[in-house]
Formats: sequence, C-alpha cells, structure tokens
Amino acid sequence: MTEFQDQIVTAARGWIGTPYVHQSAVKNAGCDCLGLLRGVWREVLGPEPEAVPAYSMDWSEPQGDERLWRAALRHLEPKKLGDEAAGDVLLFRMRSGAVAKHLGLAARVGPDASFIHAYSGHGVTESSLSAPWQRRIVARFAFPTEAI
Repeated sequence: MTEFQDQIVTAARGWIGTPYVHQSAVKNAGCDCLGLLRGVWREVLGPEPEAVPAYSMDWSEPQGDERLWRAALRHLEPKKLGDEAAGDVLLFRMRSGAVAKHLGLAARVGPDASFIHAYSGHGVTESSLSAPWQRRIVARFAFPTEAI
C-alpha cells in the first residue's frame, strides 16, 4: 500500500462509528455514504471540488439518472474493476436495473477484502467485501493524487 492509499484508509477508518445521517458529512456527528467520501476527501486532499446539491435517498432512481456515477467521473480517476487497491472508491448498484447509488472505500484487498461505508441503520462501518457486495460493484475509482 502506498503512503497515499494508507492516508485514505486511515482517514476513512477514523469515521467508523459516525451515525448515518442522510446528506450529512460531519465526522462523529453524521454522514451518509457520499458524506463519508466527502469527509475523507477534505481530510486527505483539502476543499471539496464542487458544492453538492440536495439529493434524495433514491438518487434519481425513478428517472434512471446515474447522477452519482457522473459526479465520480468528474472528480475521481476511473479504474478497471479488477485493478484492486486499498483506498479505492467503490460504486455499487444495489439491485439489477437500478441506478448505482452506494459508495464505499476499499480498506483491504485480497482474500480478507473489506470496505468502509455508511448505510442507514448502521452508520459508518468496515464490512467484509463478501461475494454479495462484490457482485454489486459497477465501478472502481482512485482518488486524484492532488486536489482538482
């Protein structure tokens, strides 16, 4: 793991235990999956690259709008799905035909792979990147090495 990847994972682990709060990004007070990513960005890279508009919990699912994926493409570096590294941003499609609307940060890769994410009812936690989660990954990104 590079020093930069280690910084990302360490920052993300620092958010573990933060309660789930939709549209929030405040360490120890509340965040959602995007809020976790935003908080790690601020800790590692500095100011966020754009203001985040209000968003619904369905992430424009009724319209079929891949809003979260487009935002990731604006600010993160796309990677091949099989090019796994700690610190990667993982984008998940929670069910077939739905928009991709969940994010996590790879903490460990390999046989004991894990990721850090925030979700309703659990807050920020580190979970095993088990087969059911792996099947849902639709995109993988790296943080830019310097702020945009």
